[in-house]
Amino acid sequence: MIARALIALAVADFRERVRRPAYAVTLLAAVGLACLAVPSAASRWVILDVGGYRGVYTSAWVGTATALAGALWLTTGGFYVVRDAIGRDERTGVGPLLAATSLRTPTYLLGKFLSNFLVLASMVVVLAVTAPLMQLARGESFAVDPVALLLPFAVMTLPPLALSAAAAMLFETVPLLRSGVGNVVWFGVSMAFLLAGQGRNAPLGGFGVRQAAESMRVAMAEQGIGVRAREFSLGLTEVKEPLRTFRWDGFALDGAFLGGRLLFFVLALAVALLPVLWFGRFDPARRLLGASAAAEGAQTEGSAQEAAGRPIAEPQAPAVFGAVPASVARLGRVFPFWRLLTGELRILAQGISRWWWLAAAGVTVAGFVAPEPTMLLPLAWVWPVLIWSRLGTQRVEHGLDGLLGAYPTPSKGLLAEWAAGVVLTAVTGVAPLVRMAVAADWPGAGAWAGGTLLVPSLALALGVACRTHRVFQVVYLGVWYLAVNGVAAVDYMGVVRSGGLPAGPSPLAVAAVALVLVGAALAVRTARHATR
Repeated sequence: MIARALIALAVADFRERVRRPAYAVTLLAAVGLACLAVPSAASRWVILDVGGYRGVYTSAWVGTATALAGALWLTTGGFYVVRDAIGRDERTGVGPLLAATSLRTPTYLLGKFLSNFLVLASMVVVLAVTAPLMQLARGESFAVDPVALLLPFAVMTLPPLALSAAAAMLFETVPLLRSGVGNVVWFGVSMAFLLAGQGRNAPLGGFGVRQAAESMRVAMAEQGIGVRAREFSLGLTEVKEPLRTFRWDGFALDGAFLGGRLLFFVLALAVALLPVLWFGRFDPARRLLGASAAAEGAQTEGSAQEAAGRPIAEPQAPAVFGAVPASVARLGRVFPFWRLLTGELRILAQGISRWWWLAAAGVTVAGFVAPEPTMLLPLAWVWPVLIWSRLGTQRVEHGLDGLLGAYPTPSKGLLAEWAAGVVLTAVTGVAPLVRMAVAADWPGAGAWAGGTLLVPSLALALGVACRTHRVFQVVYLGVWYLAVNGVAAVDYMGVVRSGGLPAGPSPLAVAAVALVLVGAALAVRTARHATR
């Protein structure tokens, strides 16, 4: 009976997810990942590099390269795809209905975990189906070996994805991690896991990189090619010249490695069931009990204040920027857009903790004394990611879209919202700009200016189009990570240098992209306004 309820819950939740347009987008992303894993022979962008070599595109190499790429990227990105399963039940009212049934909390959690895993596994299936097509399209080997092609997906990709599915469940049941903070925390945790999973002493065998690398080195040695252990590179990198080839027929599996694969699933089940200790499964009795206790505590505190002769402070919304000075108010009456801008700044910074601003101030001070002007710019421009993600989404997430939609000219409000994001970006990155201006590093200052326009433009465009803050958080963290790791093609900050000059795109090109994104956001919002 329990097994039937578990399977029914997981399948129903999975079917509900696959009907969404976003699911088709994720499958298309999986196809694109498979294409990246098996680049053309002349490509200088590769995912798997063994000391300047790659294997001939046989089933063994194509399957292993695609499976490792899937394990690398889907472990991080898959978390963002499947999270919000519990939150959706709460918003739609399904959760309270389930709380009234005999469904037990462990069964509910396992059903959601299984649904998460099925969604991620379907992406792996797309990778596995695309892999032989890429092998035939590259034309280096037309002999398709199903076992050599599909086995890497089973032992390299699926086990870590089970942990991602379980982590999404865990994060949704912890109040702090349910918010955008959880998205940032998971990015850091997953990056650490990805690095550890590629090491020689990776826990539970990691992604299987050590087994594959040792087998490849043996095959290369037999062909008269010598490489060191540290020359095995997994991740999207740019090489100076196309990789040379060697023949590799796959690696053998031993009992210890397979045992580690099974332990991945056991650990994932344990993580998925851990919230049983505190998750109330939408039980209103628990919530009412907590609300009563909170009200009683507030009443007690108020009585204590009255007894001490102190007035009870009325709750106030945080005003981070403080009261608007009279001169600014007069300026706002003369220039209406200035009033919109100051209002959007207040909204954007609403409710931010003083500790956040204190940390931002510390990063700014450190930027003035750092040895290099741009050393702390990546930190300064990742710290506000949760605030940037509010651009274009707050009116929807707070239920004000219908009210604000009655405003006759939505373009002014959107431009003011974008300008508030530009101000925030400039303020948080002001120290490197001052340092570059003092050193007459005008190319660096130009790159800084382009980034100042691009970041809020990307946040606004994704927020308006997708109507959720999570998309920007995921996309921006990925682009930021590539820039910090020296991928000049996406360096919007000017931190990747060549000959002392920024090696990334031209600031004019970055600014042009920013303006295109703002225009796209304006077009989407105008179209929605016209259809009301």
